[in-house]
Amino acid sequence: MITPVILCGGAGTRLWPLSRKSFPKQFTPLVGKESLFTASVRRLNAPGYSAPIVVAGPDFRFIVKEQLAAAGVTDSEIMIEPDGRNTAPAILAAALQLAGRDIDTLMLVVPSDHLISDADAFRAAVMRGVPAAEAGQIVTFGISPTRPEIGFGWLEPDNSVEGPAAPLRRFVEKPNLLDAQAMLESGHFLWNSGIFLFSARSILEAFDRHAADMVPPVRHALDNATADIGFLRLDPEAWDAVIPISIDYAIMEQSENLSVVSYSGHWSDLGGWDAVAREMPADPESGVVTAGAATAIECRNSLIRSESEGVEIVGVGLDNIIAVAMNDAVLVADRSRVQDVKKAVVALKEKGARQAETFLRDHRPWGWFETLALGDRFQVKRIVVHSGAALSLQSHMHRSEHWIVVSGTARVTIDDAVRLVTENQSVYIPLGARHRMENPGKMPMVLIEVQTGAYLGEDDIIRYEDVYSRGQGAKG
Repeated sequence: MITPVILCGGAGTRLWPLSRKSFPKQFTPLVGKESLFTASVRRLNAPGYSAPIVVAGPDFRFIVKEQLAAAGVTDSEIMIEPDGRNTAPAILAAALQLAGRDIDTLMLVVPSDHLISDADAFRAAVMRGVPAAEAGQIVTFGISPTRPEIGFGWLEPDNSVEGPAAPLRRFVEKPNLLDAQAMLESGHFLWNSGIFLFSARSILEAFDRHAADMVPPVRHALDNATADIGFLRLDPEAWDAVIPISIDYAIMEQSENLSVVSYSGHWSDLGGWDAVAREMPADPESGVVTAGAATAIECRNSLIRSESEGVEIVGVGLDNIIAVAMNDAVLVADRSRVQDVKKAVVALKEKGARQAETFLRDHRPWGWFETLALGDRFQVKRIVVHSGAALSLQSHMHRSEHWIVVSGTARVTIDDAVRLVTENQSVYIPLGARHRMENPGKMPMVLIEVQTGAYLGEDDIIRYEDVYSRGQGAKG
């Protein structure tokens, strides 16, 4: 049995404004109807694979659990990193956890934000790497290149050796265009996918040899981890001592027992808007890709995409342009500069713009809300509560609230009174009252909330009871 280790770190800043720190690209349906994370889980929910270990940040633990269930997986292990420390510490923590059960178990480490269309072909490639991994090799997977890509690292296998897995001669850092063209034309190089297969024993030996200083704090963080309503929280104090570093730099580029399996099926890391555009149907004459409420007039080789209901985006005479519109931000970029979109995030953060990292829609364990209007001493939100879910029992020191149910039924607690509020009914929550909202129905419940008061921040919460074990001042 192979245990998938699915990594959910990364903010996907090159896909801003659709991907942001508060809800990054792996949880978003970038191409198709399901998220990249859900598709990754579904791809490995197959015979020969055990339930995955998912490594994620604390803000996304309930999103991970929800999307795992959507993929039909309910017995996974969700490991929570207190803070992102790049890929090496996350992989080490998963390896130590698995080694406690069976040190020779095989681990398949996969990012959660890649697009792989042919799941059967991918699993077949993994099986080709199993003999090498069982023999103590660290196996990486190389993608057969289709263009002189400068946004990826490359791999050079030793093609003189026959077999399903060849020794890896060297890693090549992200090249310039001239070198990328030469590697493509040689036919001897592969793209580095960032996907790995090895036994827990092999990778732990590699850490002891090449990154020994990382092992004690990660082991301490795991030994002192706490179980929390289905999640395993690594100890934050021990985790603070862990140095952030990628698995490539910490282990792969220093190891000698490396093999590579070539994968020629369809793959994309969806690392920028140009990559997304390549995965969407384009007009055969103009090369224009449109999505959502988008209209292109006399445009060429452009992506024009609307991500919000009611937001129309129109391109006129555009050539080689990426234009993405949301209800709170719009990106317009030259298609040749898509790798620089992350610079826009930095610029917005420097000016204090909320759009740099957060959305108007905010996801919570019980559902989500979005701000419809915000002004002096008032805020209007749309709130959606999942079936069977409940907000915490809470009160506010600075605001009162009016709730109007749009669809479904809300069970509302106000101090000692409990009542059902149905469609087209409303209820008033006085300042300071202990209150809770629940959805007892089988369908999502939608309501409009109007807040009024001197301070409307999400941290104005005194929490008394919470099924999601969130502390005082936690949002939602």
